[in-house]
Amino acid sequence: MTNFPAGFLWGAATSAYQIEGSPLADGAGPSNWHDFTHRPGTTPDGENGDIACDHYRRWREDIGLMKELGLQAYRFSLAWARILPEGTGAVNEAGLDFYERLVDGLLEVGIQPTPTIFHWDMPAALDERGGWTNPDMVGWFADYAEVVIRRLGDRVSRWMTINEPWVVTDGGYVHGVHPPGRRDMHAAALAAHHLLCAHGETVRRFRALSDGQIGIAVNLEPKTAVDDDPATLAAVARAHAYMNRQFLDPLFKGSYPAELDAVFGGARPEFPAADFDLIREPIDFLGLNYYTRSVNRADPASIPAGAAPVRREGAEYTEMGWEVHPDSLTDVLVWIRDQYGEVPIYITENGSAFNDPAPEADGRVRDEARCRYLRNHLAAMHEAIAQGVPVKGYFAWSLMDNFEWACGFAKRFGLLRVDPVTQDRSLKDSGKLYREVIATNGGVL
Repeated sequence: MTNFPAGFLWGAATSAYQIEGSPLADGAGPSNWHDFTHRPGTTPDGENGDIACDHYRRWREDIGLMKELGLQAYRFSLAWARILPEGTGAVNEAGLDFYERLVDGLLEVGIQPTPTIFHWDMPAALDERGGWTNPDMVGWFADYAEVVIRRLGDRVSRWMTINEPWVVTDGGYVHGVHPPGRRDMHAAALAAHHLLCAHGETVRRFRALSDGQIGIAVNLEPKTAVDDDPATLAAVARAHAYMNRQFLDPLFKGSYPAELDAVFGGARPEFPAADFDLIREPIDFLGLNYYTRSVNRADPASIPAGAAPVRREGAEYTEMGWEVHPDSLTDVLVWIRDQYGEVPIYITENGSAFNDPAPEADGRVRDEARCRYLRNHLAAMHEAIAQGVPVKGYFAWSLMDNFEWACGFAKRFGLLRVDPVTQDRSLKDSGKLYREVIATNGGVL
């Protein structure tokens, strides 16, 4: 029996562009992701989020499935371009109304709405004005956040400002595989800093508007050296600073890791001390997105940290090429506590993409690899709790198969299968397992 603490929160997560579809409906403006996926060569076969999971029209059905799963909370994101089509200025009331209906529908069935204000999609109009490289984004983002907090804050008690700022900067400004599709280390440094400042300014304004809780969701990936060669250890230290400490150190310690100087070189400017006071605005919890670890070797050609991943013989990997390594979830949770203190933690994403077998005649999907992944990672999380880490809840990624960004629809993470043609939803075996986990507070494990 693996019982979790009383009051432990069980949920599932999605994001707006990945599931909603209807991206230009009811007065919404185009987002950066809408424009990017309609640019030739950015996604497999030109796939995009025009329909996605059609959640914008099927949200009532989807809430019914969440209730069937027994979810206690649902993490979703708000599409900035639905609410402020130009990013600033006039509010599109129809866009806000959609999220108001969603929040009210969740509350009616006893599910806690847990919105993320920014999960990668911004109005294209702001991307054209420099996006996250523009220092004005700090105020623009906080203004947008204030609009949604004022409208929904009487019914929503737990908020997240930004999802995975590391991916926004690394994918969008270092490797160019996400919008805006740039490869510019100076731009990446600016974007990272402005994301952190936007988070801090939003937290500051939130305190004047709400007595609820607010945090940020970061993705962490423990870095391991393939050998003890000094060059390898130095490369791993840089990779660790770049991915795992670049955002947490400023949030909790008020400074960037020294190793980032080697990662960014002369491309990284000095930032005013007052910015770090803003970034360090106290948060109520930290969201952790965990999928895998990375075993690395030194490779000067590997941009930007000089560390290249090594595929381990005999290890299991997901369809994303990520090693399945549950023990590293325990390790990273303990590391957060030891480095940054007793901040409450929610696992805001954890899941796996596997090549699911075709549905059987009765519709059953026997996704055994995902079931095993789920069981083992929940056990690893429980071990961290046993070691005193204040983990307060878990959101499985993802509620349903969806549009996996630059990978298109081929990578499927869902507890619910979504038929790519009919849009019919059905509960996979992993979803049934998760339903039992929630019903027994982990006792079924």
